[in-house]
This record gives sequence, structure tokens and C-alpha cells, in this order.
Amino acid sequence: MSEVAQHAKPVSERTLFGHPIGLANLFGVELWERFSFYGMLTILGYYLYYTASEGGLGLEKSTATGIVGAYGGLVYLSTVLGGWIADRVLGMERTVFYGGVVVMAGHIALAVIPGLAGVGVGLVLVALGSGALKANASSLLGTLYAKGDARADGGFTLFYLGINLGAFAGPLITGLLQDHVGFHYGFGAAAIGMALGLTQYVVFRRNLGGHGREVPNPLPRTAIPKTVAFVGAFAVLVAVAGLTGLLTLSNLPDVTTGVIAVASIAYFYIMLTSPKVDAVERVRVRAFIPLFIANAVFWSLFQQMFTVLAVYSDERVNWDVFGWTAPSNWIGSMEPVWIIALSPLFAIMWTRLGDRAPSTPRKFALGVFGMGAAFMLFALFSGTEGKAVPILFVFAVLGGFAISELLLSPIGLAVTTKLAPNAFRAQMMALYFFSVGIGTSMSGVLSKFYDPSHELAYFGLTGLITIAVGGMVWAIAPWVTRHMEGVH
Repeated sequence: MSEVAQHAKPVSERTLFGHPIGLANLFGVELWERFSFYGMLTILGYYLYYTASEGGLGLEKSTATGIVGAYGGLVYLSTVLGGWIADRVLGMERTVFYGGVVVMAGHIALAVIPGLAGVGVGLVLVALGSGALKANASSLLGTLYAKGDARADGGFTLFYLGINLGAFAGPLITGLLQDHVGFHYGFGAAAIGMALGLTQYVVFRRNLGGHGREVPNPLPRTAIPKTVAFVGAFAVLVAVAGLTGLLTLSNLPDVTTGVIAVASIAYFYIMLTSPKVDAVERVRVRAFIPLFIANAVFWSLFQQMFTVLAVYSDERVNWDVFGWTAPSNWIGSMEPVWIIALSPLFAIMWTRLGDRAPSTPRKFALGVFGMGAAFMLFALFSGTEGKAVPILFVFAVLGGFAISELLLSPIGLAVTTKLAPNAFRAQMMALYFFSVGIGTSMSGVLSKFYDPSHELAYFGLTGLITIAVGGMVWAIAPWVTRHMEGVH
């Protein structure tokens, strides 16, 4: 058989721009889910700490930003639950759909239920739904392509474009609604966005061709009572922790960080001691540990776009644009612009560099180092008062965030799959998301130390520590590379 024939797509396959037509469906549902997620997230902190006269709930700023960080961490923690439901109960395709339904219900709760009750119900539902959808949408996309299909990289690039288009558009819409008609209309727009995504998903569901509907490891009927009992016990444990004061709004990010860290250590221990993991795979898992830590440090700064930098945007940035004041939450739309513009350039650069490109650990080191350097730039305006920071300066600094993300995030996803032991492929990806979750909840922990009157110390110290971590990763990069055992 000729090489052309080997790589040709099936004659009966329906395509769109050369890709399986199901890509358009997943592109759309992920775009609208990210529209709703980031649209809500960028106004959530303001809703929590603005006064009642401004339409908010009047919480302390440190508590509000801590809640935002903890919530983000819980989203990544719930990806494990989403993966389990897909593998044992519903299959990927149904889990994506029901995850979207739960997300929409959460945004509706934020829009219509007043006070902290609406926040509690809404955020729990959005976290669970986003975890289910996020854990399975990209995996479902992978099933549309056969192994070795050369179109797969392009398909995932288009999928990533959908994510960033949603992340760009969501804050624009919700910010305008928050400013002109109120927070609950912004949350309502997020619900409508998810509803649009679900509608197109249902209408064009057949385009997925039945992919992802099988349940790989069905839960036996005999195990259902034990599973229900476990879920119930966990819910009771959380309720008791809340009622006894062990879990409070102020310590939520600390507890979330601790829970994800303990779960991560347990995952590493299980993999490193499992008889299903051979000696070479065990060495590769050890090589992943420094990358795991570096990734958590990176995201602890990056995710401050929704905690510290949300407050910074509201109180320190001059949003005057030709005499019109833009919404403060539009800071959330800036970084996706850079990602959309720079992603093709990075793809071309890595392709042309080939074997001359930095090793994976060195790319990680550069990403962490760049994140720390970009974060330190905010210290340049320390000592100024009021809204003295030009919006173009913030836009330029977020370009540094984007370059650092492109050096680390796609590389992190790829190397995680390569270093994963055969028996723990899904769990290894869960570990990667746990490192992002630790960083996200840490962005809430760190936000407690931010004070506009001490910006030099805050941005300077956190940036310097991150740069130091990047330097250490660069120094041990040869050791990590050797222990990756042939993985590049």
C-alpha cells in the first residue's frame, strides 16, 4: 500500500476544512464553556468585595480573592471526578454534555439566587460541571483522529483557538453588563453562553459519529452502594468542617491547596510503589517531580490575573480609552489576545528549530523565569497613587505572561503524556492538573498578602522567588533530561 493511501482519511468520513466534522461541535461547546467560565470568573471577585451599594456582597478583599483562587483550584480537583465518571459511568461524550448542563445551572444560580447562598450553590455547580467538561472534551477530540493521523496536531490547535476566543469574548460581555446593569446580568450572560454551547452540541451531536459513548470500565452494580456511601460521607465531612469552623471562607484557599497537595503526594507514592510500574517508568516519574513543582509555581503567579491583578486592575489601572472608561475586568481578555497572535509563531519556531530547540526542562525553566520577570514589572509603578498605571503597560506585561505560558503550558501537557507509566496514563494527566490546581489555589493564598501600599515588596519578592525557582530548574535540567529516559 502506498504512503498516500496509508494516511488518507476514510472516503465516507465527513470533513470540515479537512478535519472530522465533529471538531466543529467540540470547538463550539468549548468556546462557549470558556466564554461562560472566564466571563463569570473575571467579575466574581468584584461581586464578592464590592459594597452593597455597588451591587456586591461587601466581603473583605483578601477573603474575596482567596475564594476566587480556591474555586479555581477546586475546578482542577474536580477534573479527576469528571474523568472517573466518564470511565466508569457515562462515557466521555455524555459526560461532556451533562457537565455543560451542570455549568449552566451554576451560572443560573449565580444570576438568580441572592447573596452568599447563590455564590455557594453556583460555584460548586460550575466547578463540578467544568471539571467534567474540561476533563473529557479534549480526550473526546482525540478519539476523532486515528493513531498517527497527521491532522491531529492541527485539530488540537484549532480547539485551543476556540478556548482562547471564548476566554477573550467572555470578560468583554460580562464586564459591560456588570458596569451598566449589574452583576447578576453578567452571570446571566454566562448562563446564556453555556446554553448556546449546549444547544449547538445537541443539534450537531450526530457529527461525533458515536465516538466517546462507550464506558471503558463500567462500575459494577455491586459497587454502586459503596460509591454512594463514599460520596455521602465526603459531603457530611465537608458540612461538619464548615459547621465546626474548621473550614471558613478565609481559610478556604489554604485548605484547598493542602487537599490537592496531599492528593498529589498520594498519587506520586502510588505510582512509585506500584508493581505495575517498571524500573524505567519509575525513573521517569521521578523526573516529573521537579517539573510538577515548577508548574505549580508558574500558575501561582499566572492565575493572579483573577485575584490580585483583578483588584490591581480595579484600583490602580487607568482604563480611560479616548475619554471612555472601559470595565476593569477586561484585563481578563488581554492575555488571550497575545496567545491567539503568538501561538502560530511558536509552532513555526519549534518546527524550524527541531533538535536545536531547548530541552523540555529548559523550556519549563524559561517559562517560570519569564513569569517571575513579567510579574516583577508591576513593581515599576509602586509608590504612585490612584489609577496611575497605563493600560498599554499592563497589556505589554501580559504579553510576557503569554510568552511564558506558551513556553510551559503546551510543553507540560505533552511531556506529561510521554512520561506517564502505561498503567497510569489518566492518573498522570490528573497529576498535571493537580499542579495547576495547587498554583491556582495558591494565587488565592498569596492574594492575602497584597496591599497597594506595599506593591514593591509584593511584586518584587514573589517575582524574585519565581525567578529563583526558574534558575534552579535550569540548573538541574541535565539531571531531569537524563532521568526522562529517552523522552524529549
